[in-house]
Amino acid sequence: MDGLSAALSEIGAEAARITPLHGGDLSQVVRADLAGGGALVAKAGALIAREARMLATLGRAGAPVPAVLAVSGQVMLLEALEEVPASPAGWADLGTALARLHQTHGAGYGWDEGYAFGSVAIDNRPAADWPDFWVRRRLLAAPESLPADLRARLEALIARLNDILPARPAPALLHGDLWQGNVLFGPGGRAALIDPACYYGHGEVDLAMLSLFGSPPEAFWQAYGALEPGWQERRAAYQLWPALVHLRLFGMSYRPMVEGLLARLGE
Repeated sequence: MDGLSAALSEIGAEAARITPLHGGDLSQVVRADLAGGGALVAKAGALIAREARMLATLGRAGAPVPAVLAVSGQVMLLEALEEVPASPAGWADLGTALARLHQTHGAGYGWDEGYAFGSVAIDNRPAADWPDFWVRRRLLAAPESLPADLRARLEALIARLNDILPARPAPALLHGDLWQGNVLFGPGGRAALIDPACYYGHGEVDLAMLSLFGSPPEAFWQAYGALEPGWQERRAAYQLWPALVHLRLFGMSYRPMVEGLLARLGE
């Protein structure tokens, strides 16, 4: 990893062994076992300083996140967390933590910095209301990248999105990319959040992403608390954006996911 030695030197450390970690589709992540004992995680990327600021915001809101030890150039050093298989207690801890996070509210929808998933830019500028934000900043962020037939179906959905999404839900602090691979379960039933893409929006966005590749168990939902009526249809609308992102990043193998969500939404 370029820049790792320089980043470690800033905290007076030296790596004895470097081990690649899972989850590096869009950035490089390694574990560094240190010459003097102990270990940390290093992540490299062009927007790493923005991610560090997001982690700090999540931490101030009481969310369980790894501590940021240093940022040097395009390398961030993080506390290394022990990871164990998920348990009902861990899922319940995640539900409680996420419910608490979503009680932290902003002045409006969006974030004060843009972000990106690899080559997919994320525009976080505010919009007039929540459906407008979801359309302009998410679903139709890059319509030219879609096949014509999918774009037509998406535009038909957008024409009636005001009937699906609430106009002004509380602008909750979101993790923003909360698929299950961005949750680390630790000893003693603890859970931690990694790899955020924060902004303020409807709290159900995080829940939709967490359910995109398999739903959390009942322990999570009980700990998080009851959802408002209509969440099933809203969930499909919120899952549509990460599906579109996957389509752009990883190709047409994700087209069936996009089509399935559009069908669930009546398109």
